[in-house]
Amino acid sequence: MLVKLPDAMNDLRADALTAAYRARLRARKYATTSFNTPRIAPDVIGVTTRDGAELRVHAYGPADRDVIVFAHGWSCSLEYWYPQINAFAGEYRVVAFDQRGHGESQPGRLPFSADQLADDFSDILDAVLRPGQRAVLVGHSMGGMTIQAWANKYPEQVSQRASSVLLATTAAHSIATRATVIPLINDLIPGPQWLALALFGTPVPLPGGPAVHAIAKSRLMSRTATADQIAFGLAIVRSCRPSARAAVARGLIGLDLTGAAANLTVPTTVMAGSHDRLLPEVHSREIADTVAAAGYLDRYVILPTGHLPNIECVDEFNNEVERVIRAGSRGRIAAAG
Repeated sequence: MLVKLPDAMNDLRADALTAAYRARLRARKYATTSFNTPRIAPDVIGVTTRDGAELRVHAYGPADRDVIVFAHGWSCSLEYWYPQINAFAGEYRVVAFDQRGHGESQPGRLPFSADQLADDFSDILDAVLRPGQRAVLVGHSMGGMTIQAWANKYPEQVSQRASSVLLATTAAHSIATRATVIPLINDLIPGPQWLALALFGTPVPLPGGPAVHAIAKSRLMSRTATADQIAFGLAIVRSCRPSARAAVARGLIGLDLTGAAANLTVPTTVMAGSHDRLLPEVHSREIADTVAAAGYLDRYVILPTGHLPNIECVDEFNNEVERVIRAGSRGRIAAAG
């Protein structure tokens, strides 16, 4: 499915007055130190897409270390990965980027599609990896779809550029028809596609406040989520341009990457959240089964979280990333769990 992202110039004009506010949302300070801006200043990597969009790509840590590339999900930005950047940038070269239209990346002229996700990711890997160098790839939600789309379009690049992969709370297809974010919908009553388009594909700003925090905790995160975890996640999501959020949501509803994960021919871990209502565990299980059938499933793990495992269970998530790094170094496939 092709969905046109907002024209770059129109989008910039419409958002000019709110750009500073969106930046402040992404730079808020929290009592939880891992959510705060890294003390290590990033190297800014210039990446221009094939249609001329400028992407914001940051690399943290020593340039001569092993590379971890983090791909964020829908409505997020590279700041979403601060808990991981803060944990790993001292020992590794940590790369995070804004997907096109998100954060400070331009939307460009290409319509949203699996090919667009794949091409952008391939261009980013070209920019951040030396010839022959391989990276650990970590994708959350739409970031996991990005890695699947890349593997599907460029299967020959997988073994050349990836040492191991972690796909966290992501999906391959049927996103709207399985989501249970709205009470009763898809639990008891099948949700029509027009409802998903109306709720997620309409370009309206997201408000803040206690009521919104309560809804986010009950529908997007787990009941044990802390106030800082909710505030951090919501600030990142609220910083996304409404026009980009809506356009990408319309594209994600029709995205179909069925079987694409079979092309992840390196040790691959799939992670689900037991309380994830946006992309329920059935998605991750199907992807894990696809990877296992291809012979490359390293581990299938379920954390007691909602949709944001790297925020809700920072230590457990980071431990899993560390394990994925070791799996890539060994180059062995563990028995599927």
